[in-house]
Amino acid sequence: MLDIHLPLMLFVLVLFLILLVLLNSMLFQPLIKFMDDRNNSIAKNLEAAKSFSGNSDELNAKADENISNAKNEAAAIRQKAIDEQKLLAASKVEMKQNELNKEYQGFLEKLTSDKESLKNELLSQMPLFKESLKAKFSKL
Repeated sequence: MLDIHLPLMLFVLVLFLILLVLLNSMLFQPLIKFMDDRNNSIAKNLEAAKSFSGNSDELNAKADENISNAKNEAAAIRQKAIDEQKLLAASKVEMKQNELNKEYQGFLEKLTSDKESLKNELLSQMPLFKESLKAKFSKL
Protein backbone atom coordinates (compact mmCIF):
# COMPACT_ATOMS: atom_id res chain seq x y z
CA MET A 1 0.00 0.00 0.00
CA LEU A 2 1.07 3.46 0.75
CA ASP A 3 4.13 3.97 2.67
CA ILE A 4 4.56 7.07 4.71
CA HIS A 5 8.06 8.38 4.59
CA LEU A 6 8.62 10.70 7.42
CA PRO A 7 11.79 12.35 6.09
CA LEU A 8 10.10 12.98 2.79
CA MET A 9 7.11 14.53 4.56
CA LEU A 10 9.38 16.75 6.60
CA PHE A 11 11.28 17.77 3.50
CA VAL A 12 8.02 18.68 1.72
CA LEU A 13 6.88 20.59 4.82
CA VAL A 14 10.14 22.55 4.99
CA LEU A 15 10.06 23.14 1.27
CA PHE A 16 6.45 24.36 1.56
CA LEU A 17 7.36 26.76 4.39
CA ILE A 18 10.38 28.09 2.50
CA LEU A 19 8.20 28.57 -0.55
CA LEU A 20 5.63 30.46 1.57
CA VAL A 21 8.31 32.73 3.01
CA LEU A 22 9.82 33.38 -0.41
CA LEU A 23 6.44 34.05 -2.01
CA ASN A 24 5.47 36.30 0.86
CA SER A 25 8.63 38.37 0.61
CA MET A 26 8.90 38.42 -3.19
CA LEU A 27 5.28 38.47 -4.32
CA PHE A 28 2.68 39.11 -1.65
CA GLN A 29 4.39 41.97 0.25
CA PRO A 30 5.19 43.99 -2.94
CA LEU A 31 1.68 43.31 -4.26
CA ILE A 32 0.07 44.48 -0.99
CA LYS A 33 2.38 47.52 -0.93
CA PHE A 34 1.45 48.34 -4.54
CA MET A 35 -2.29 48.07 -3.76
CA ASP A 36 -1.92 50.26 -0.64
CA ASP A 37 0.05 52.87 -2.61
CA ARG A 38 -2.61 52.77 -5.33
CA ASN A 39 -5.40 53.27 -2.80
CA ASN A 40 -3.52 56.19 -1.22
CA SER A 41 -2.93 57.73 -4.65
CA ILE A 42 -6.63 57.40 -5.53
CA ALA A 43 -7.63 59.00 -2.21
CA LYS A 44 -5.20 61.91 -2.79
CA ASN A 45 -6.52 62.39 -6.33
CA LEU A 46 -10.09 62.43 -5.03
CA GLU A 47 -9.17 65.10 -2.46
CA ALA A 48 -7.41 67.14 -5.13
CA ALA A 49 -10.42 66.84 -7.42
CA LYS A 50 -12.71 68.00 -4.60
CA SER A 51 -10.49 71.02 -3.94
CA PHE A 52 -10.40 71.79 -7.67
CA SER A 53 -14.17 71.56 -7.91
CA GLY A 54 -14.41 73.96 -4.96
CA ASN A 55 -12.05 76.33 -6.77
CA SER A 56 -14.05 76.03 -9.97
CA ASP A 57 -17.25 76.89 -8.09
CA GLU A 58 -15.52 79.94 -6.67
CA LEU A 59 -14.23 80.92 -10.12
CA ASN A 60 -17.69 80.43 -11.63
CA ALA A 61 -19.16 82.68 -8.94
CA LYS A 62 -16.53 85.35 -9.68
CA ALA A 63 -17.22 85.05 -13.42
CA ASP A 64 -20.96 85.42 -12.84
CA GLU A 65 -20.30 88.46 -10.66
CA ASN A 66 -18.10 90.00 -13.35
CA ILE A 67 -20.75 89.35 -15.99
CA SER A 68 -23.48 90.93 -13.88
CA ASN A 69 -21.24 93.95 -13.16
CA ALA A 70 -20.54 94.33 -16.87
CA LYS A 71 -24.25 94.10 -17.68
CA ASN A 72 -25.06 96.75 -15.06
CA GLU A 73 -22.32 99.00 -16.40
CA ALA A 74 -23.54 98.55 -19.97
CA ALA A 75 -27.10 99.36 -18.89
CA ALA A 76 -25.86 102.53 -17.14
CA ILE A 77 -23.91 103.60 -20.23
CA ARG A 78 -26.92 102.87 -22.45
CA GLN A 79 -29.23 104.86 -20.14
CA LYS A 80 -26.77 107.76 -20.06
CA ALA A 81 -26.62 107.82 -23.88
CA ILE A 82 -30.43 107.71 -24.09
CA ASP A 83 -30.75 110.58 -21.61
CA GLU A 84 -28.20 112.66 -23.52
CA GLN A 85 -30.03 112.06 -26.79
CA LYS A 86 -33.36 112.96 -25.17
CA LEU A 87 -31.87 116.24 -23.91
CA LEU A 88 -30.41 116.97 -27.34
CA ALA A 89 -33.73 116.21 -29.03
CA ALA A 90 -35.61 118.36 -26.51
CA SER A 91 -33.26 121.30 -27.12
CA LYS A 92 -33.65 120.91 -30.90
CA VAL A 93 -37.44 120.80 -30.53
CA GLU A 94 -37.36 123.91 -28.33
CA MET A 95 -35.13 125.75 -30.83
CA LYS A 96 -37.46 124.79 -33.69
CA GLN A 97 -40.51 125.89 -31.68
CA ASN A 98 -38.87 129.25 -30.95
CA GLU A 99 -38.01 129.65 -34.64
CA LEU A 100 -41.56 128.76 -35.67
CA ASN A 101 -42.99 131.17 -33.07
CA LYS A 102 -40.81 133.97 -34.48
CA GLU A 103 -41.94 133.14 -38.01
CA TYR A 104 -45.55 133.05 -36.83
CA GLN A 105 -45.19 136.44 -35.12
CA GLY A 106 -43.66 137.85 -38.32
CA PHE A 107 -46.53 136.39 -40.32
CA LEU A 108 -49.09 137.91 -37.93
CA GLU A 109 -47.38 141.33 -38.17
CA LYS A 110 -47.32 141.11 -41.96
CA LEU A 111 -50.95 140.01 -42.00
CA THR A 112 -51.92 142.94 -39.76
CA SER A 113 -50.02 145.39 -41.95
CA ASP A 114 -51.59 143.88 -45.09
CA LYS A 115 -55.00 144.17 -43.47
CA GLU A 116 -54.39 147.82 -42.62
CA SER A 117 -53.11 148.62 -46.09
CA LEU A 118 -56.07 146.85 -47.70
CA LYS A 119 -58.46 148.69 -45.42
CA ASN A 120 -56.80 152.05 -46.25
CA GLU A 121 -56.88 151.23 -49.96
CA LEU A 122 -60.54 150.31 -49.80
CA LEU A 123 -61.32 153.48 -47.84
CA SER A 124 -59.44 155.57 -50.38
CA GLN A 125 -61.42 154.05 -53.22
CA MET A 126 -64.77 154.40 -51.42
CA PRO A 127 -65.81 157.53 -53.35
CA LEU A 128 -65.23 155.70 -56.64
CA PHE A 129 -67.44 152.84 -55.48
CA LYS A 130 -70.15 155.29 -54.46
CA GLU A 131 -70.00 156.96 -57.87
CA SER A 132 -70.14 153.62 -59.69
CA LEU A 133 -73.10 152.53 -57.55
CA LYS A 134 -74.94 155.75 -58.21
CA ALA A 135 -74.33 155.31 -61.93
CA LYS A 136 -75.68 151.79 -61.86
CA PHE A 137 -78.75 152.76 -59.85
CA SER A 138 -79.46 155.63 -62.15
CA LYS A 139 -79.46 153.26 -65.13
CA LEU A 140 -82.07 151.17 -63.51
